Amino acid sequence: MSAISKLDGKVALITGASSGIGAGTAILFCRLGAKVSITGRNVDNLAETAAQCEKENGKRPLTLSGDLTKEDFVKRLVDETVKHYGKLDILVNNAGILKSGSIETTSLEQYDECMNTNVRAIYHLTMLAVPHLVNAKGNIVNVSSIASIRSFPELLPYCVSKSALDHFTRCTAIELAPKQVRVNSVKCSCICSPGAIITDLFKTLGRNEEAYQEFLELSKTKHPLGRSGEVEEVANSIAFLASDSASFITGVQLPVDGGRNVLCP
Repeated sequence: MSAISKLDGKVALITGASSGIGAGTAILFCRLGAKVSITGRNVDNLAETAAQCEKENGKRPLTLSGDLTKEDFVKRLVDETVKHYGKLDILVNNAGILKSGSIETTSLEQYDECMNTNVRAIYHLTMLAVPHLVNAKGNIVNVSSIASIRSFPELLPYCVSKSALDHFTRCTAIELAPKQVRVNSVKCSCICSPGAIITDLFKTLGRNEEAYQEFLELSKTKHPLGRSGEVEEVANSIAFLASDSASFITGVQLPVDGGRNVLCP
């Protein structure tokens, strides 16, 4: 039997599913038998993810494109997911942004944008999803980063937001445990963690192909496992935590980083 239980009949809402870890997670969940509701800001990429999901189980996922910092959209996302599938078992809070800069170079606008997406939007979505997750005795998996526990130069807003997300995970795990709702996270970041997994977020920092290759080479020396990671490796970890295989696990922040978090600076 696989180390990951099948997700047959489970309904999962996955954010940031238009690319990278979110897309990989949605596709894997469908392969494991889940029904998924996916959201992202890139309409074309989200449609491609939906097509890949349909190839896995023959079912077209519910697809809603929008901005998670908009309260009306978040409410519609939860309402339409539950209306479409009749329940909600799993929430994967994957969507996030990265804003670079130090205390000397960032603006309050950059800080607010990072915190609104990486913390406030997750707080709001989780608030609205919790009643349905309680009914289903479901679970939540948040996507964090080792930047939440390790300091990285020029990533101050991002590091602060992921630290907040870690404590949000711990607090909600304690609050929801009596209601049999588990809350866990994987510590990964497209830049800092898991084994230097590269997704489209890398490109938003203005990196070109030469820089991409240089970064992959650097990853070999920065991670004990000596290589960069793959999206599928993070998706597998998310699926494990979301499955019944992890039925006695809550409040955990699982690093998926090739061992980087245990290294000295």
